[in-house]
Amino acid sequence: MTVHDAETRPQSTTGFAARPDYRVDIHARRNVVRATLDGVRLAETTGSLLVDEQDHGLVFYFPRADVVVDLTRAEEAGSRCPFKGEATYWRFDGDGEQSLCWSYEEPMQQVARLRGYVAFYQDIVTVSVGQAHPAVSGR
Repeated sequence: MTVHDAETRPQSTTGFAARPDYRVDIHARRNVVRATLDGVRLAETTGSLLVDEQDHGLVFYFPRADVVVDLTRAEEAGSRCPFKGEATYWRFDGDGEQSLCWSYEEPMQQVARLRGYVAFYQDIVTVSVGQAHPAVSGR
């Protein structure tokens, strides 16, 4: 599917048509965010997106350029989120043959900012959040 196809796709194909009040809030963050697996650094960024989706927990998405392991598309079938699009699953050598992250290669128009980012399964991978630099003080 091309970007043009995604833009001209009828709105009825998205979950937003049935639930226009559904929230998928995307917040850019400057905090240092790291993803590790058994002490191995998978990704580190100061350019993450924090996704706060209405019926899900908070998820950090990492720019693909800040993932420091080579990702390989997982063999298993993808899945479809009616609010974000078709998910692609990824693994890397040394991960125990399981998918550790996913991406939306052609996300829905409402969440287009997710293009080029990956999110790690937080029940498998440790995602830690550090301080933003320079720190912002409310004092």
